[in-house]
Amino acid sequence: MVATIEALDALKSIGLNLYERKIFVALLAKGIATAAEVSELAKVPRSRSYDVLESLAEKGFVMVQTSKPIKYVALAPKEALDRTKEIMEKKHGETVERIDKLQKSQIIEELDKIFNKGFDLVQPTEMTGTIKGRHLVDRQLNSIFKKAEKSINIATTKNGLNDLYSNHFRLLKKMSKNGAKIKIAAPFNGDKMEKEFSSIAELKKTSSPGRVFIVDNSYVLMGLADDEKTHETQDIAFWANSKHAVENLATPLFNKFWTNGKN
Repeated sequence: MVATIEALDALKSIGLNLYERKIFVALLAKGIATAAEVSELAKVPRSRSYDVLESLAEKGFVMVQTSKPIKYVALAPKEALDRTKEIMEKKHGETVERIDKLQKSQIIEELDKIFNKGFDLVQPTEMTGTIKGRHLVDRQLNSIFKKAEKSINIATTKNGLNDLYSNHFRLLKKMSKNGAKIKIAAPFNGDKMEKEFSSIAELKKTSSPGRVFIVDNSYVLMGLADDEKTHETQDIAFWANSKHAVENLATPLFNKFWTNGKN
């Protein structure tokens, strides 16, 4: 029996590459087989089948039978998924533990020194760029918000305000507690979202036609597309780590919205 495209796509969505999908399905159909047999059935090069079967065994989809020649046994799909989930959760937990350990070690200080030394060699003109895709824009915003020590100034649209609340409110609240003064100019309408933002920031009601984010008078991110008319995959933003760009471009624009806004 040949698996449907939907079934193969589902296996792809959980991390199986093309050869792994073909060989796993072939082994399901065969039950138990040697690498040569399953490679022929799956139409996968025999030289690759051994590595693929080992990979499937590590992920929990097949079992190895130590016979001569070595044979591979297919696990029932539900059992295979349960085993794979357990393996992935264990590996994820171990990785998180290693990351936590690394963050508290002297190695991170060594890496920071290397980074800072390299950063000193970077020209200001190199610390600029454009970002395409709203999820990447949000990721960059998250990154620059974390750098805030003194101030975060934001002018944004209705959609931008909703995105700011959904994706960044917790971080902004944390930065506010850490001492950063936050100003937000946006089309507030007196709802719950406005009330929550008012607890961490000074607000001005304004009809901002664009999105401007300034952190510590050093970092700026500006939306270059109309976020109400542009699909999120086509959203584009400009960012810079440049006091010159902040002082001469972003701050005057933000001040215009802030001055014209209503308390």
